[in-house]
Amino acid sequence: MKIVIAEKPSVARELAKVFGATTKKDGYIEGKGYSFTWAFGHLLQLAPPQEYGYIGWRRQHLPMLPLKFKLGIRKIKTKDGLVEDPGVRKQLDIIKRLFDEATEIIVATDAGREGELIFRYIYYFLKCKKPFKRLWISSQTDEAIKEGFRNLKPGIDYDTLFNSAHCRSESDWLVGMNATQALSISAGSRSVLSLGRVQTPTLAMICSRFLEIKNFVPQTFYQLAIQVDKGGQLFRAMSVNNFDKKEDAENTFAKIEDLESGFSNGARIAAVEAKPRKEPPPLLHDLSSLQQEANKKRSLTADQTLNILQGLYESKLITYPRTGSRYIGDDVYAGVPLLISKLREHNEFGKHAEFLATVSLNKRSVNAKKVTDHHAILPTGESPYQLSGDKKAIYDMIAGRLLEAFHQECVKEITKITVESGSLFVANGTVIRIAGWRSVFNDKDEEKKDEENPSLPKVKVREALPIVKKALLEKQTKPKSLYNEASLLKALETSGKDIEDEELRYAMKDSGLGTPATRAAIIETLINRAYVVREKRNLVPTTKGLAVYEVVKDKKIAQAELTGQWEKRLEEIRSGASVADFKAEITEYTKTITSELLLAGVGMFQS
Repeated sequence: MKIVIAEKPSVARELAKVFGATTKKDGYIEGKGYSFTWAFGHLLQLAPPQEYGYIGWRRQHLPMLPLKFKLGIRKIKTKDGLVEDPGVRKQLDIIKRLFDEATEIIVATDAGREGELIFRYIYYFLKCKKPFKRLWISSQTDEAIKEGFRNLKPGIDYDTLFNSAHCRSESDWLVGMNATQALSISAGSRSVLSLGRVQTPTLAMICSRFLEIKNFVPQTFYQLAIQVDKGGQLFRAMSVNNFDKKEDAENTFAKIEDLESGFSNGARIAAVEAKPRKEPPPLLHDLSSLQQEANKKRSLTADQTLNILQGLYESKLITYPRTGSRYIGDDVYAGVPLLISKLREHNEFGKHAEFLATVSLNKRSVNAKKVTDHHAILPTGESPYQLSGDKKAIYDMIAGRLLEAFHQECVKEITKITVESGSLFVANGTVIRIAGWRSVFNDKDEEKKDEENPSLPKVKVREALPIVKKALLEKQTKPKSLYNEASLLKALETSGKDIEDEELRYAMKDSGLGTPATRAAIIETLINRAYVVREKRNLVPTTKGLAVYEVVKDKKIAQAELTGQWEKRLEEIRSGASVADFKAEITEYTKTITSELLLAGVGMFQS
């Protein structure tokens, strides 16, 4: 009997259906020479400190550095405290019996780091020695599943993926357990002050931004504006220079009327720049970019978006969602024209699908070297029947992005007119000449939001024009905005660095905080710990969160770039880098932060 183990029952049922296995048993489905069983996500986890003899929270135990980590069955809360989940124990017994009887074991957990970890922990906990094969697919469609089973890979091909996942799991235990106990002990707190390898620098980013805004002192400055008339078409120009003193602004303001221009309020055109600019289409979506867009457009949390995407994936409508890649390879690109053609019946996108059938497709998102475990998120071509609300909106973001990514460039004409009238003024305007990819959603050009003029008239250098209005404007400098989920996810990609260019941000993805698949959980953890709350769409630290931040802000555990480097090291292990070197470094890091935190929290809650 061939035993297939999936990550959860719903996936096992879909796999069984493809193979015509219909006989339902306790904990598995069998038929056609296969048995399909499942986990319930993480059945096993690294054992807690007491399993290594660290009983109670005591300073002398720290740092806790187990020589060899143990696995324990997932626990649940009861009136008697934490106990083994009996459902997990039962399912593990079923899996063990199936493995013992298996002629072949096929791993069908999610094709990624966490999916590999879920299976390997079960495999090692059950002390199974049988070789296994790996199903690696990016889509749950029947054809993708059949193709995947025709091309099963040897399990050892994914040893480095497991090594990366296992190192991540152990490093999170070492940092989280030691840092949490160290700070809680030194603070004398009656409650647990949770810290974590990724959680804490993320909290630091939120708190730092909040305090920066709270302590921001706005500076007043002055700017001049004129409205110029060109044959009945009015346009607005702003002074090139800002003025710190109102008196200086008023002196220049008075001079606007003093030019010998032949008009009561005259201006001369000093320079005109008009040049076309081609704006390439956006890259295809990965998980993080989709979560950002869903938060902006639908106010969905990162966790809500991930859950919707998982549902669409299991419904065979989209490819694997927990991807960090925004590219596809040439093999996948070969199927893109067919995917686009299947959108011809879409109410909103049909005309764009028709158009793309007549032109050469843009290949900006095609680069096999930038595809990691999974390619960018795509629709599968299956018909999305009866989708509504947020599910439909998310699906349409993916389908629409497919059309945008392979559409033509957007061609703009950017005009800058420099006007002289006692001082220099500049009028900016942007006109879209060929909408290209921007026509898919008809989204406003982000760059046009702050433009003074939607379009500008044709003018000539040295041309004199009347000024019909002038104004002296008092303005104030503004702080950055609070983080919302979209802006935080964007910042996590680059460990807090402000980088707008999407390809540069993508190049830094291995040095970001967490991974696309874990960032939603990080945000939810901070909220569950009562360190952060959602206020409308913003993420705002609580008094407790700020108190923790004040203690750790100068410590290594709060440094985003350092944590980003650990993430990069984990990805290097995925590519074959030394596990021993990583473990040695994370052990030294744990010793350092534990020592810092044992001294840091003294008196943190004293009034």
